[in-house]
Formats: sequence, C-alpha cells, structure tokens
Amino acid sequence: MERTVRVTGKGKLSIKPDLIRLQMTLEGIKDSYEETMKQSAEQTEQLRNCFAAMGFAPADMKTLNFNINTEYESYQDEKNNWKQRFAGYKFVHSMKMEFAADNQLLGQVLYALAHCSVCPEVHIVYTVKDTEAAKNELLGKAVEDAFQKAEVLAQAAGVSLGQLQTIDYSWGELDLTARPMSKRFETVRSMAVNDAGSYTLNVEPDNIEVTDTVTVVWSLA
Repeated sequence: MERTVRVTGKGKLSIKPDLIRLQMTLEGIKDSYEETMKQSAEQTEQLRNCFAAMGFAPADMKTLNFNINTEYESYQDEKNNWKQRFAGYKFVHSMKMEFAADNQLLGQVLYALAHCSVCPEVHIVYTVKDTEAAKNELLGKAVEDAFQKAEVLAQAAGVSLGQLQTIDYSWGELDLTARPMSKRFETVRSMAVNDAGSYTLNVEPDNIEVTDTVTVVWSLA
C-alpha cells in the first residue's frame, strides 16, 4: 500500500477595497398590473436620469432582480373576523451601480440620490474589482501553506515528499465585501454639504480579510 500524507493548507488574504457597489431597490404598488408596470418603468427612468446627469451611461445601472406580485392586506369584518383582501400589484426592482472607491465621487452620488425625484432604498458595499485575481492569489497561498506543512511532517518522519496525488478544493463563494457605512440613507441625507454640491465624506474602509482552505495529498518516498 502506497504511503501518503494528507494536509489541509489555509490561505489568508488582506485586500484593500477598490470598488463601491450601490445596491438600490425601488418599490411601488398600484391597483392594476399595467399601472404597476408603468410606475416601475417611470421610476427606473428617473433614477437612471439622476446618474446620467453625473456622466454615468444607462448600461452602468444593472438589474439584479425584478418582480411583480399580488399584495393582500388583513382586515376585520363587521363580526371582528380577520380576513384578507386584494391590495394591488407590487413591484420590487433591485439594481446595482459600481464605480471606483472614491469619497468625492461617492459624496456626489449620494447627494444626487438625495435630491432625486424617486427615493430608492440604498445600501453601500465596498468590494474588489478583480475578484478572480484575489481568489487565485488566495488559492495559491493555501496550496503553498499545505506544501510547507507537508514538508515539515515529512522531515519529522524521516521521509521525503513524492509526487502530488490529489488537490481537494470546495470552490465556494468568497465574501469579498465590506460595509463600513451602516447608516440608513435617510441619515446620510443629513451629512454636511460642501461648496461643490456634494456630501463631505471621510470614509476609509478596512481591508477585506478572507481565508480559504485546500486539502492536498502527496505520496511519500
């Protein structure tokens, strides 16, 4: 039976975020499906126009999710029995806009949104533009860690590493995001405004810390 050593390596990476992702959600409800579709289209266009005024292209605002569902509300009848009745058709349109992690630009974008004719729910997420490069670097560090551990074990046992047999990696999704601005957008609206018609921001997000593991098997010589 061939002798082997099985080692799990752990990679660690600290990445400075270089991209801001605005996650925006518009909602509305109307009596008919057609009215709801019209409201959704109008509000989305108004939001797109806000970004166009800052130089963003229409294609920069991308849809993450869109749906229209029937809504019902609870009520009490004359006998105090709880029942449900049709309230209308509700749309939910979730979108994202991404741009370089720059406080001045973010302040301009938030100011424009605060003065836009529609009021989306907004979440600010810091992330990494080249996620694949980050994942590959992390994977390389994990394999390197596994190799170093395997060498230590082999030397301690008085043997040497042979050929690499297998590499087991889960390929799970990494959370390459940070959310230093947890305030609600309504609170952001009260921030100081500078002479350029922009919110003054002094946000320095911490590095994104991620880890991942690989399991590697070598034969022993």
